[in-house]
Amino acid sequence: MKLLLKAVTFASAIVATPIWAEGWLLDSERSHLAYGSIKKDSVGEVNSFTNLNGHVRDGMAEIEIDLSSVETNIDIRNERMIEFVFRQAPTASLTAEFDMAKVSDLAVGETTTVDAASVLSLAGTDVEFDAEMFVARLSETSVLVSTNDMVFLSTEDAGLNTGVDTLMELADLPGITRTVPITARLIFHSDEEQAAAASDATAVVAAATVQGDPTAGKKVFRKCSACHKLEEGRHGVGPSLHGILGTKAGQAEGFKYSTALKGSDIVWTHRTLSAFLADPKGYLQGNRMQFRGLKKNEDIVDLLAYLQGEG
Repeated sequence: MKLLLKAVTFASAIVATPIWAEGWLLDSERSHLAYGSIKKDSVGEVNSFTNLNGHVRDGMAEIEIDLSSVETNIDIRNERMIEFVFRQAPTASLTAEFDMAKVSDLAVGETTTVDAASVLSLAGTDVEFDAEMFVARLSETSVLVSTNDMVFLSTEDAGLNTGVDTLMELADLPGITRTVPITARLIFHSDEEQAAAASDATAVVAAATVQGDPTAGKKVFRKCSACHKLEEGRHGVGPSLHGILGTKAGQAEGFKYSTALKGSDIVWTHRTLSAFLADPKGYLQGNRMQFRGLKKNEDIVDLLAYLQGEG
């Protein structure tokens, strides 16, 4: 969990650099955010989040962590983390401002270390922290920001102790550490470079047909499960996805949709749902879905195969 905090500091390393592009986007596929925990004083585990989104614009770095994408390598533990520790919050946000005097003159191949003050916001709790990060200029259009030293954050500061207590009770554990080490590797590209890549990817996704692996799609669905259920009529933060393929958007009984979605006249086919899953906000302006989208084409195809089988 604490690893979230670190991400902001990394992003802040590319804020407001005059010689670099004005806007930078996080490369989700090449970035990695992980944290460790120790149980029973001797069992160490490494967990991560698989879905990150972020950018740096106008002197402000912002990272969004999809909390439903937590990966502990055990399904039931993922579900418990989402329900009890993250309290069904769909995302956590990290923001940071940073003085770029130390890195503004970095040439390609050069590196430096910088300190940053950052804020994590999760389920109504804000945590302020300082961290040191390593910054490397990879090319004219990309930069790497990573933890320099290990960062430790407190579950108490983040308001997570009650959830950790619940995990201990459910798993019948004598203890779980309340100070968590975090590591991260974040790669950012200039807006222009990533926008071109995103355009190509969206075109591929929009044309996708369901030929994927339902078993793999079930794992992808974990990213959706914090807000959506598959049981008919069972709504959560988002509407039930039971039998969604072939239905008209915004019509599931008992759920209050946004005006944009309810009045869209969209029919959820393989093509329209693929495009929506790749970029919910871009596909339909004004909808309330907070998820930034699936970045891997194969994940979308696999998810649609799973939804089709479950519907």
